[in-house]
Amino acid sequence: MTSRRALLLALALDALGEPPARVHPVVWMGHYLKWARKGWKAETPTSQLLEGAAGWALGAGVAAGAGHAASRAPWYVQGVLLKPLLARRALFAAVGEVGAALEKDDLPEARRLLAWHLVSRDTSELSAAEVAGAAIESLAENLSDSVVAPLLAYRVGGLPLAAAYRLTNTADAMWGYRVGELEYAGKTAARVDDLLNLAPARLTAACALIAAGGRGWRVWARDRHRTASPNAGHPMSAFAGALGVQLDKRGVYVLNAGGREPGAADLRRAARLAHRTLGLAVLFLGLPGHKMR
Repeated sequence: MTSRRALLLALALDALGEPPARVHPVVWMGHYLKWARKGWKAETPTSQLLEGAAGWALGAGVAAGAGHAASRAPWYVQGVLLKPLLARRALFAAVGEVGAALEKDDLPEARRLLAWHLVSRDTSELSAAEVAGAAIESLAENLSDSVVAPLLAYRVGGLPLAAAYRLTNTADAMWGYRVGELEYAGKTAARVDDLLNLAPARLTAACALIAAGGRGWRVWARDRHRTASPNAGHPMSAFAGALGVQLDKRGVYVLNAGGREPGAADLRRAARLAHRTLGLAVLFLGLPGHKMR
């Protein structure tokens, strides 16, 4: 019961927005990861792999230790501490901003907002349909990574696992690129992030399909492995099928190839589906089960 109360409190507090950057634990994690990267000196693949692994392990260990120190606090304190490890409000707000720009037929602004808030790739040549599709993809994937996953981590392992998960996911976002020194140094964080997101991605996809009344399960069954990530394809293909839209990352993958091109209205539909999906996930996580202190 205690963990469920803390989980619900964290979600309720998320509606108030983010705490100031100076006291935000994820901002601190980002500062640590930047500092660790500046200290990298390895030149060979093996030594780069070990250096990156050590940097990730130290950060995850400190995060888990901080979570452990707070794990005996009352449930309401745990709920307050869990809240910054989520990013629900920021995610929906970012998608809403992109959708509002598309509704105004302001494609340049929609591209800018997409790149600013949601994706790391170049958006300067994307069509309106590609912008809408990328926003839906980001909503589906980040609903899993940034909301369902930390909630599930907390439900299973309390604040220690939730904090270690958030450090790992942030490290993957900052280090998990197959370029230059990150090719090997970021590999450990990326692989651990893949492992930690196996269950959340599938839970999110299942909840999305249930929320859509089963619509889209054939698309999910066919297309869930089309992405390079072992996890991202699950919620993204579920959303593509449930919404009846094609999600096309140019030259990389196409999900629901028979679907129609997405537009601004589909971002509103995607947001409603995401809210229902999260509601079902929270209901599942609140069921009696693992008892935490």
